[in-house]
Amino acid sequence: MSKARLVLTALLVDRQTPAEVAARYCVHRSWVYRLKARHQADGEAAFEPRSRRPKTSPTAIPVATVTLITELRDKLTTAGLDAGPDTIAWPLAHHHGTTVSASTVSRYLTRAGLITPAPKKRPKSSYLRFAATLPNETWQSDFTHYRLTQPDGTPGPDTEVLTWLDDCSRYALSVTAHARVTGPSSLPCSAPPPPATGPRVHPDRQRDGLHHPPVRRQGRPQRPGDRTPAPWRGPEERPLQPPHHLRQGRTLPTDPQEVARRPTVQPSTVAELQALLDAFTDEYKHRRPHRSLPHRAPPATVYGTLPKAQPTTNRDADTHDRVRHDRIDDSGCVTLRVAGRLHHLGVGRTHARTHVALLVQDLYVRVVNAVTGELLRELTLDPTKDYQPTGAPKGPSRK
Repeated sequence: MSKARLVLTALLVDRQTPAEVAARYCVHRSWVYRLKARHQADGEAAFEPRSRRPKTSPTAIPVATVTLITELRDKLTTAGLDAGPDTIAWPLAHHHGTTVSASTVSRYLTRAGLITPAPKKRPKSSYLRFAATLPNETWQSDFTHYRLTQPDGTPGPDTEVLTWLDDCSRYALSVTAHARVTGPSSLPCSAPPPPATGPRVHPDRQRDGLHHPPVRRQGRPQRPGDRTPAPWRGPEERPLQPPHHLRQGRTLPTDPQEVARRPTVQPSTVAELQALLDAFTDEYKHRRPHRSLPHRAPPATVYGTLPKAQPTTNRDADTHDRVRHDRIDDSGCVTLRVAGRLHHLGVGRTHARTHVALLVQDLYVRVVNAVTGELLRELTLDPTKDYQPTGAPKGPSRK
């Protein structure tokens, strides 16, 4: 018999007072009164255990936001795009004005039965991340297999998708479908046209910018970007030498991560597959947030705003170039240290708390919105002044 039933029996049958019952069963007298009132209101249901869930949850997200999360999940899944919590949280913040953490999105997706919880296969500490500092400093290439589908639904011939990505911005330089990737078709001279200065090229690098610890090749450990050339150079590597000034490196062949799910309508020809790749590449470059980039900006934002890498042998002047990430303070300024002195660059209070990237070339500075790529201000810094004004007319003074 439960303690609640004993207390009510002593109250109703034995006619004991609440004080006597509380002393007899070592409970608080207020609980005895609440139990008595509950029995009078609910009858026998008063003996059933009640939920401890709070009546209100002030920190819970609104029902409309939960519905929006589900709709975005269905929309991205139908389009064959990545529909994970990070990908859903980004458009919520930038297109719908609702800031929701990725863990919250994951919790509601799991509660709705749209995610099957699965432990991670490897801890993040087991990966070594590498990334180029500037666009066009390093390109990476990889190819994956894709089987076409005949109009009657039967499996068709096997094709290969060749990708060229910029290592710094993850910008898709070229994504092409081939019946078969050959040596000449895998050259950067025949895929994305190289710039006049030419980047360094690393083929077969993992798409997510992660790499396993170095392994022994040719009797010594090799890392991506190792300056020691391999003892043998294949015919596909010879065109990378001068006059293109490209250097090829190797890494272990790995299984690349899928960047797109299989579409609903399966392609039956290489041309149809190329059309699907072009549509995905446009979404990937300009609208899809990338979790490895600052503030999950799209790759086109980073590729278009940062200065491009150039060989040191072709530089006309020895300039000091650097990129600095910061956030504009509440007064509309961002700081920059030059020659040991801190300077305050005025941008405007309308951009307060905006994440920016400072592109510095000696005293020439550009302030760029780190998410949208918008140029907020460019100036030539005056090293004799602490505050660098915007030049806009002053507004009304504060009271």
